[in-house]
Amino acid sequence: MSYVGPDFDPPQPRRSRRGPLTVALAALVPGALAGWLVWQAVGDSGDGGGSDKAVPRSPATSSAPASPTESRKDDGKPSASASPKPTGKPSASRPAGSGPLRGKVVVIDPGHNSGNFQHTAEINRKVNIGTNWKECDTTGTSTNAGYAEAKFTLDVARRMATLLEQQGATVEFTQDGDRPWGPCVDERARIGNKAHADAVVSIHADGSAAGNRGFHVILPGAVHAGAADTRPIVAPSRDLGERIAGNFVRVTGSAPSNYIGDRTGLVTRKDLGGLNLSTVPKVFIECGNMRDSKDAALLTSGAWRQKAARGISEGIVSFLHG
Repeated sequence: MSYVGPDFDPPQPRRSRRGPLTVALAALVPGALAGWLVWQAVGDSGDGGGSDKAVPRSPATSSAPASPTESRKDDGKPSASASPKPTGKPSASRPAGSGPLRGKVVVIDPGHNSGNFQHTAEINRKVNIGTNWKECDTTGTSTNAGYAEAKFTLDVARRMATLLEQQGATVEFTQDGDRPWGPCVDERARIGNKAHADAVVSIHADGSAAGNRGFHVILPGAVHAGAADTRPIVAPSRDLGERIAGNFVRVTGSAPSNYIGDRTGLVTRKDLGGLNLSTVPKVFIECGNMRDSKDAALLTSGAWRQKAARGISEGIVSFLHG
């Protein structure tokens, strides 16, 4: 998910400097950053064990790649030609099995939708995110070779669902390739709220400049405007995000972003509807930069995507165990 837009300037590369969050992240999972150094030493390889394909939870309705351009300028006003919302419903949760997470509900939000680029009128209409109006959704980004962010996010989400269900959690998706476009960002938030989710994670990959590498977890800032009031979820969302970041480093070997977040792997934002409108603990994770060739080699590897799914899932498990 790239960030160019009227309310956000693209981050510029920053000099590395360590701060309190860097120390906190390193302390969260001892040896995690050391694991990254080992990974760098062996040549940034993303291929290891693990299946290349995730088992679909339901048949996908579209496999077309998304447009590589996600961001659009807006004037901050609702569109006069808004189209009706899709009639598709969020994917039903599957019965939880026995396990330590039995009774816990996790909502996974695979960012974007492969069909969005065919429904530009629908996804360009404005929705209220509390602080202002923004587009319903965007197409997402892609690698230079055309591997779509929406395809990546759904694959990782399905892998996560399998892992979490093995722990006994009830897992619900905001979309599972079972609707032609969307859902809009406000609906994505409502799905997690309605499920009374114990944790919600939105899966993404960034579309920044070549040379910008690494992952970052986006945390909700304190927002109290219109329908948005994130104040009750700021602290638990940070806990969730820190645990995901630490486990993501440990499992994947990937480093925190070198271009945003001061290399802590954590970024706080107040301009994302999916976070602003959430009433339950929620974070986004940008798993890497699709426009950098080295990150793209990881993101397009099925073995690495399995590691990404495991790192995120183990962060969720840690959070839910308390």
